[in-house]
Order: sequence, then C-alpha cells, then structure tokens
Amino acid sequence: MKNKASYLTLSTVSEGLFKEKGSKFLAFAYSVKSEQEIKEILDGLRKKYFDARHHCYAYMLGKNKDVFRANDDGEPNHSAGDPILGQIRSHSLTNVLIVVIRYFGGTKLGVGGLINAYKTAAAEAIANNQIIETEDSQELNLHFNYPEMNQVMKLVKDHELEISGQKFDNSCEIKLLVPDGILEIVLAKALELEGVKIIES
Repeated sequence: MKNKASYLTLSTVSEGLFKEKGSKFLAFAYSVKSEQEIKEILDGLRKKYFDARHHCYAYMLGKNKDVFRANDDGEPNHSAGDPILGQIRSHSLTNVLIVVIRYFGGTKLGVGGLINAYKTAAAEAIANNQIIETEDSQELNLHFNYPEMNQVMKLVKDHELEISGQKFDNSCEIKLLVPDGILEIVLAKALELEGVKIIES
C-alpha cells in the first residue's frame, strides 16, 4: 500500500536536448526543496548560458503539489513554461525544477513548434533521470542514559528509522530521521519510553 505521505520526485540532475530548424533547446532537470534553491539554480544557469535568448522554466513544490510556477521568459504566452510544467504533471512529480534554455537558430518555429520543442526537451531531461518515491522526514533528537539503550534501539528497528547522528557515553544522544507518514506514531512511542527525553532540534 502506498504511504499517502510519499511522493514522486527526481533522484539527481539530468539534461536533455532538442534541435529544431537551427534552434537548440537545452533542458536541465533538478530535484529541489525550496524556492530559494530554485532561485540559486536559475541564477547559476543565467550566468553560465548568458548568451542564450530564453531561459524558460517550470517547477512544482510540496507533496500536495500546491506551489508551482511556469515562466515563458519572453516566448509567446503559454508556449514554453506550460509545456514544461505539463511534463512535470504528466509524470506526477513534485519538488522538481526543469529549465529549458533556447539558443535561437534564426527560423521562427511558431507557437505550435515552440510548444512541441519545450515539451520534448523537458521530457528528454526527465527520461535521462531516475524517478524515485520518497517522503519528507523530520529529525528527532533523543537523550537518554546508557541503560535505556536497548529500548531506544528497539524503537529504531521496529520502525526502520535512519540514524543521522549518535553520541554514546554515560549520557547518550541519538538523532533519527523520521518519515512524516509515521512521525506521530514514533513520537508517541518515544514519549512512552522510560528515561528518554525528546529534545527539539
């Protein structure tokens, strides 16, 4: 059964390329978490490909896909950003940014030609990536004394939690990454453990 807290995204950075009548469309696909991260990527691409005529892009953020934007960057309305966003949607992706950079080849493609070019370049970048199912996690900090170690490790094992940091001494500390889908259950179990304190990270 699919966990409702999980979502599909891309695992890495990938590229795609589409050529039409001398115009070149370079596509770049990224896994992203925030609009700040998107801004930094766009700034970097604008510096690197400063001589390109158009930097069109679309992104989708949040597991509910409620933050999204499509940008035509000077191309005719809805001829660039929307086809890119359409590819993100048709693969049910989120936390994804796709940028398509156009080098104009001297021959106009018309709105239909542009829609096809931006859509195909974006599709190519997705095809060259890997779609993964994932979910957001929160960090949970547990403090306890050494004798409580067994019950803490049982909690980790029972819920297959990832340990992101640990310090074992007379007084111990363990940092756990807890997927959003089971956060409430794990919190409740951790609160029941004798001698274990949850510290806000």
